[in-house]
Amino acid sequence: MARKITIIGAGSVGATIAYNLSQDDVASEIVLIDVNKDKAEGEVLDIIQGTCFRDPISVTSGGYEEAKDSDIVIITSGVARKPGQSRLELTQTNVNIIKDIAPQIVAVAPNAKYIIVSNPVDIITYVFTKISGLPENQIIGSGTMLDTARLRCGIAEHFNIAQKNVHAYVFGEHGDTSFVPWSKTCISAVPIAEYADTMKKSGVDMEPIDKEEMITYVRKSGGKIIANKGATFYAVATSVCKLCKILTSSTDSISTVSTMMHGEYGIEDVCLSVLSLVGPNGCQGKVEVKLTDEEVELLHKSANTLKEVIAQIEI
Repeated sequence: MARKITIIGAGSVGATIAYNLSQDDVASEIVLIDVNKDKAEGEVLDIIQGTCFRDPISVTSGGYEEAKDSDIVIITSGVARKPGQSRLELTQTNVNIIKDIAPQIVAVAPNAKYIIVSNPVDIITYVFTKISGLPENQIIGSGTMLDTARLRCGIAEHFNIAQKNVHAYVFGEHGDTSFVPWSKTCISAVPIAEYADTMKKSGVDMEPIDKEEMITYVRKSGGKIIANKGATFYAVATSVCKLCKILTSSTDSISTVSTMMHGEYGIEDVCLSVLSLVGPNGCQGKVEVKLTDEEVELLHKSANTLKEVIAQIEI
């Protein structure tokens, strides 16, 4: 099936997403858009010259008109986060950028599924949801998919187990108030609180997870990568490409994406990440698993932090 995916923003994240998609079979046509047209053209030329070893695929750059009838639009545009800078400090500048982009892209691709990647992603997803005029099921923020990937990586490394056996999630803001609902974390079918003792009975000696150390690892990984190499783009691009696959699959999947809350866990009118049902029809709703009272409190703390920022910005 022919699928057209447009990426707005040809920076490190957008270009890496375009490259990853060019090496996969999710899209038959990729369009890269950026205010810096030379940058977008250069990225496209570099990418397309590496597609000679696969089935034919179209990779082009252009303006919004070239995005017409896209099946998926991925928005990565925005000012990059600097070392030591929180995602929320970027807010108004990137809000203004999304306010400029939204009417232009929606006019040519009103039926597309939109993946918001620009930071602070929960705020940008909220603003896009409010101003785009699109049905909410078409709008998905990448949310804590990357945080969840980092968590699973950390747990897998700690227990020396395959990441596919780790069932763990990060909820809330993609940022400093994110948290892990440990009550829902398992290694295969074994609750994480019991896993170390279970393995010791099998003769494998290992230490339990230090929960505070693990959430610090998740929250601080992005900042550490930025400090070391200037930007994060490989893992986030991989998570966004995975979301593209989910949106083009024949069945739904459950992911931690950022979408508008409508009373789930007593939270309304804010976008953040909980378990959501995502598939070919976009986001079909939340999977409202039972959380502990402490976990619900942490989710409310995350929501309130985002609402405080929303109250201070001009939408």
